[in-house]
Formats: sequence, C-alpha cells, structure tokens
Amino acid sequence: MLDAERLAILTESAKYDVSCSSSGSERENRKGGLGNASVGGICHSFTPDGRCISLLKILMSNACLYDCEYCPNRVSADVKRASVTPDEICELVINFYKRNYIEGLFLSSAVFDTPDRTMELLCETVIKLRKLYNFHGYIHLKGIPHADTAIIMRAAKYVDRMSFNIELPSEKSLKLLAPQKTKESLILPMKNLRLAQLYDSGNKVKKGRVIPAGQTTQMIIGASPESDGEILKLTESLYRKMGLKRVYYSSYIPVVKSDKLPSVGAGLLREHRLYQADWLIRFYGFDVDEICGEGENLSPDYDPKCAWALRNMHLFPVEVNTAPLETLLRVPGIGAKGAYRIIEARKYTSLGFDNLAKMRIIIKRAKHFITCNGKFYGSEKSETVRAALAIEGRHELDEQLSMFSSPEVAISALTGEV
Repeated sequence: MLDAERLAILTESAKYDVSCSSSGSERENRKGGLGNASVGGICHSFTPDGRCISLLKILMSNACLYDCEYCPNRVSADVKRASVTPDEICELVINFYKRNYIEGLFLSSAVFDTPDRTMELLCETVIKLRKLYNFHGYIHLKGIPHADTAIIMRAAKYVDRMSFNIELPSEKSLKLLAPQKTKESLILPMKNLRLAQLYDSGNKVKKGRVIPAGQTTQMIIGASPESDGEILKLTESLYRKMGLKRVYYSSYIPVVKSDKLPSVGAGLLREHRLYQADWLIRFYGFDVDEICGEGENLSPDYDPKCAWALRNMHLFPVEVNTAPLETLLRVPGIGAKGAYRIIEARKYTSLGFDNLAKMRIIIKRAKHFITCNGKFYGSEKSETVRAALAIEGRHELDEQLSMFSSPEVAISALTGEV
C-alpha cells in the first residue's frame, strides 16, 4: 500500500515537468474496462468546451543517479527519497479513478539502478494497467534517456503519449548542466517513435496502436544562454521533422543552488512570448526567420505577430473582404478561428467593422492593419501604432483574467490566438 508520505514526495517531485498538457488521444474503452481517453482527455488542461480535467502526475522514484545541475532530484541534492512499485501505482490509479479524482495518468521517474531497469519498470506499470487492471484511460509516459529501444517501443504500444524532454536547447549546455545526457539519447528515441507512428498510420491491421496522442517535449528557458531565435529554430525542427504535438517551455526558476546556473529566474514574460511564437509556427504559417533571428530574443513590448507586422508596415492595410486566408492570419488581432469566420461570412455579404466585432476580432488591434470596404480607422503613423500596441500589450499583461474579462480577451487567453 502506498503511504501518504511517499505519495507526497513523488507527486511534489513531478511538478516541474510541464510537458503533460493536452492529449488528443482517440483510445476508446472496451466492454468491462475502466476509463476512456477519447472522452476524458488529459488533466491540468482545458478542453475545447472549457472543462478543466485532472491527471495523476507522479514519479516512480526520485532517487536519481544523474546529477543534472537544474534538477531538484539530482543525486547530489539533499532531499527525501521515495520509490513505488508498479502494482502500487496501478492500485493508486484505479482507486483514484473510481473515486472520480482523476481521468488519466502522467508517469515519469528519476533514473535509478540503470536506464534500462527504470524503463522496464515503467513499461511493466503501463502494461499491467492496460491488461491486468483493464484501464483504458489516458496515459502519458515520460521516456528514459539511454534506455534500450526495444523497451521504449514496447511501452509505446500501451500509452497514449510519450515525451523525451530535451531540457536544454543545445548540446553544449547539456554537457555543462546535464553531463549524463546527450543529444542523441533524447533525439534518437523521438525519431524511432516517429517512424513507428508513420508505419502505424499506414497499417490497417494495427492502426492507432502506437502513441495515438503523439509526442511532446520540454525545454528549460533561461538556465543556459541560448537566444529565443535558437530555441525557436529547434522547436520548428521538432515540429516539422519529428512530428511533435507540443513543445513546452518552462521558465528557469532557481530552486537549487549551483555555480553553473543563473542566480535569478528567466521570468514568465519570456516564456509567454515563446508560447505565442510557437503558436505562430504551428497554426499561422510563419517561419522562425520571420519571427526572430538566430541570435535574437523576442520583443518584451509586443507579441511576436505585432512585432512582425510593425516591421512590415509596407504590407498593410489589407482589405478584409478580399485578402486571402494566409494574409488574414498575419493581421494582429485576427486569430485563426476569426480568419476562417471571415472567409466563410464574406461569401454571403460584404463585411464591415461591426461584423468583425461580432466575430470577436480584436478591433482595437486589427484596425491599424485592415480596411473594410475601403474604410480605414487606424493610424497612418507607424510611431502612433507602435505606441498604441505597446500600451495595449502592457495592459493585457498586467490584467489578471477573470470571469468578467471581455469576451475577446477571454477567448484569446484560452486559445492562445494572437
């Protein structure tokens, strides 16, 4: 039986991994089984209809052999250690699920004994959950660097999502701050899982068996000197070559002391800007070079789309009633959903600013970059536009989102649209 003290230690130790949001799995329940990932999704995230759903987030052990400078569980850290068995985790998941505490599991572990042994026990846990306990809810498994490929691929058949956290954006920083890890030990499993996914998608017999919710990873921002441009270049490669579902960014917080780490944190604004740029890469058709140069950082004053638009004022204003979709997606204040609404609505009528407001377009931002039936309500002076967008940006960052926030701000915050 898993006691409360070990549970507290292992759940507390797992909180620094942020790569477990958003599932997108299509795994369904079977007759007599427990849980349904395609309905419940994953916890600590918002579903499209606004529900917040829960996930048990736990380590199998925090007794790590590695000595990563940034990690609270590193071998040289003076912290309480604890471990659990596969059966204890399985029983905990089933009991929590039956009590409606959780709808899925995020399972990770420090590297104890050997990487292969750690991965074997993680694999044993998820197989028991599926076969012995008949659990068909959502499972996200954190992979172990340097573990044998065969064990990783076996585990991938039983979970909805896997992640190998890159942690640091360059091999140079890995050697300095996480010497037991290598770029190959993190990238190679991603490649193998991607190949398995591609084979699986074309295999009619076994379709949907290998990580149906895909892969994610996490990078720590600010613990090492890489620029935002370098970070986003790696992000773009991971999306386009590895087919990752999400790259998560975790702003460095000095929770442990080390002469090799900065004495102050990176701040949440930098993390926020990276997520905004990430969104542009995934959904708006932007290339990294358009957003941020390799040695540059994102602007703290403007979101990445506004910053791009201000550098390209010669491309604006554009006429809402005739501009193609790819152009509308680049207009500040028009999100992806808004752009598609405009394309659909203008088939039937000529759109004015009042129509755009009803579509929840952020008019106070978009008006400087669009015309409606030839009418322009923005400013023709770039200095005035810069000042207005800077003021609006500071206001949105300072404002705490509440139940009574304006609809366009609430929707933008929920979806990540810019």
